[in-house]
Amino acid sequence: MPNSLLKLRIRVVLSLVDLTVENTKLIFPSTIVEAGLAIENGKIVKIAKDVNLPRADLRLNCRGLLTFPGVIDSHVHFRDPGLTYKEDFSTGSMAAAAGGVTMVVDMPNTMPPLVDSESFKTKVEAVKGKSYVDYGFLALLSSENVNKVSKLAGILGFKLFMADFSRKPVTDDFLFNAFNVIKNLGLPVAIHAENPEDVLVLTEKVKHEGKKDIYAYTSARPGYVEAKAIIRVASISEKVGIKIHICHVSSREGIKVLSEIKGRGFKNITCETCPHYLLLSIEELNPALTAFKVTPPLKFRHDAEALWKGVNDGVIDTIASDHAPHTHNEKFKNDVWEASSGFIGVETLVPLMLTQVVDGRLNLNQFTKLLCENPAKVYGLYPLKGCIKVNSDADLTIVKLGVEEKIKASKLHSKTGFTPFDGWTVKAKPVYTIVRGMVIMENGEIVGKPEGKLVKPINKNLHPSNH
Repeated sequence: MPNSLLKLRIRVVLSLVDLTVENTKLIFPSTIVEAGLAIENGKIVKIAKDVNLPRADLRLNCRGLLTFPGVIDSHVHFRDPGLTYKEDFSTGSMAAAAGGVTMVVDMPNTMPPLVDSESFKTKVEAVKGKSYVDYGFLALLSSENVNKVSKLAGILGFKLFMADFSRKPVTDDFLFNAFNVIKNLGLPVAIHAENPEDVLVLTEKVKHEGKKDIYAYTSARPGYVEAKAIIRVASISEKVGIKIHICHVSSREGIKVLSEIKGRGFKNITCETCPHYLLLSIEELNPALTAFKVTPPLKFRHDAEALWKGVNDGVIDTIASDHAPHTHNEKFKNDVWEASSGFIGVETLVPLMLTQVVDGRLNLNQFTKLLCENPAKVYGLYPLKGCIKVNSDADLTIVKLGVEEKIKASKLHSKTGFTPFDGWTVKAKPVYTIVRGMVIMENGEIVGKPEGKLVKPINKNLHPSNH
């Protein structure tokens, strides 16, 4: 008898599974259950009290730890291919795994950008064998490629940059025509919502006044610019009947119009915010430090408070990092208009948001909805991802609350090190990151192999639930 067959027979006789997670609390969207999990061939095969779990090759004793569905960071820029001097899928996914993230959704603004079937193949080959976590891709949607997107297969959705001045202006006619093309594919469009006409006028005005610090950048992109863009795309998408996902909502005005739109019963619009918009405000920053430049820009305390209200009222569906690495030289300039926009965040996403749980601004069930279940639903991945269910992928984020650590930029896994949260104290620590039953991170160390897979949508008719 072949050795492999003998081992299989022994496993069957002994009722062995690959892995059990024991002595833990499982965090669901509406309940918390003291139970354990049995995992076999990358899937959850049993949820039960520890005494009823089968024997396993590997048993994780998670006493004192909380087990969430694998966290999905649904907004990252891993810069692969073409911009890998900033980040690549190896370092980016290592940072994700170290931070308790089991899957990422990568944006298309690479070199070349993901715009058609050919560039999709290029991207797939570029990241193959590099990723420590599972991943999905968005394709760029613009006037240059709208006639090619119907042939794209394997993506989770599209990304539309409304204020991308390297391309043709995003007109209402373009939005209507593009959304009609997308409708037949059943995929969501993730939208960077800032009204381009207003951004152009205000930017020229602020530059003409000679202003070049962080305040100047915020002045050129105020909250009403975001709100106007949201109203435009929501109105057109509602007429056409497609799903849109508003990325990185940053302002009081933006969340106000989203609340009104959702209040009218429009179910095909979802939205995201990011830790930096919830936790930072421009009043507290050194205005000369251009490294804090991000798009949309950081706003004011009243904006952060409005966003928190949006989280707790169920208006905001997801929280993601918008991980956007740049080199030190690209970030630190004397002139904000010359500085690159964005900073790293995938590794700090989970500790920062769980710290809000410890501090009482968020509860465990909300965390599960915002960072696990809803991202999976937005991109058609539920119940393969985003949940703890029998037959779901065994993606787990296992954490310890109440552990205080300082974020140190120099210790993070990304290629480029600037984070606005350098020196912040967090009160939670990811202990295990498990991707399809494989332990990838243990106590801050990457212990697994880069066996992450490309994930494609399985269910295009999902709607997040926040209540």
